[in-house]
Order: sequence, then C-alpha cells, then structure tokens
Amino acid sequence: GPKRLVAAPSDVPHLPKIDVLLISHNHYDHLDAPTVRALLRANPAMVCYVPLGLKPWFEKRGALHVHELGWWQNHGHKELDIHCVPAQHWSARSLLDRNKTLWCGWVMKGHGLNFYFSGDTGYSPHLQEIAGRLGPPDLAALPIGAYEPRWFMRTQHVNPPEAVQLHRELKVRNSLAIHWGTFELADDSLDAPIVALQQALRQSDLHEQDFWVIRQGDSRLLHR
Repeated sequence: GPKRLVAAPSDVPHLPKIDVLLISHNHYDHLDAPTVRALLRANPAMVCYVPLGLKPWFEKRGALHVHELGWWQNHGHKELDIHCVPAQHWSARSLLDRNKTLWCGWVMKGHGLNFYFSGDTGYSPHLQEIAGRLGPPDLAALPIGAYEPRWFMRTQHVNPPEAVQLHRELKVRNSLAIHWGTFELADDSLDAPIVALQQALRQSDLHEQDFWVIRQGDSRLLHR
C-alpha cells in the first residue's frame, strides 16, 4: 500500500479500549492488515462493521464479531444505531478483485448525536438522501484530499468546494476535514486541500468554525 508521509500520532497500545470499528472500503490507505490485527489483539471483543464482501477478510485475521452490511441496512450496538449508507467510489486490493466488495459511508446515531462518516466518495446529488432518510448530521467527517487531476479523480474523490457543497446540502452542523495530509495519492500536494478548503469557505457563507481542520494528534471538543 501507499507509504505514510506523516507519522501516526499514537499506536495501538496507547489507545483507549475500542468498542466498534467502522471500515468504509478495502483500499490500503483505509484498511491496513497489521493495524487491524493489532486492534483485535488489544480488543478481542471489538465489533467490526464492514461493507458487503469484507467479512471473510476480517474473520481470516481473527475478528470474532463482524457485521457485514449493504447500503441502507442498519444494525444496533448497545445504545447506537449504525447505518451503512451509499458512497460513490470503488474497491480493490489487487489487480484481480476490482469491485468485488462494496464501499460505503456510515451514520451512527445515539446519545443525542447524529454522526456521518462519508468514507471515500465522489460528489453526487444522490448523497442528499442520507440526510433525507436519517436526518441532518450534527457532525460529518468529509474528505477533501486526493482530487487532482479532476478529469480522473472527480468520480471517486470530492474536492474541497464539493465537500463544502455536501456540508450545505446535508445541512451538517459541523464538518471535520479528513482524507488529506497523510498519503500522497494524487497530484495535489499534502497541504493543498487546506488552502482550497479555506478559499471555498470564504466563497460561501460558512466559516472555519463550521468546517474543522484538525492536524494529526490534535483534538476538538464537541458540544451537543
């Protein structure tokens, strides 16, 4: 898989207990086998939520609790309601398995919070159906990087202006910029998405406090 250009701010032994793992698709920058094995060793009761076709991959690596969902299916976990939602992307881990497993986003609802994780996605007006069915998210993790050149990337990765458009169309309260600054996956540089996002926000009626940029290792307290 691709090489990290920014070190992870923590490692598995220093993480708190992990109850739930959400996986959007099987690309190497989103699904790392050594990390999954380490998480499962440290958290044997961890429940994994994966899109269709990925359950055998997780069971082969020792996962005991795997829920495999298709788009618009949901499953409860304690006080949480977890929904698998559409994304416009693709999947593959080799030259021979393209689109053999599904890709998705996730919505988690519980404790008065509606959280949307988009996974990787290109822009589509059909994504508005997520808020139509499940309500506007309080917090959305939206990708902003790996978008150049547009002729090639536009169907699979939103760019910062499209991420701002999704924020508005889904009526998100606060968004968190993800999928930038760690791997060099496209022609845009590591920090180019942040500059483009700031410009897109200035051209809209949104502010930087509406769409958060958090560097690796930093945190933000969410007030519900």
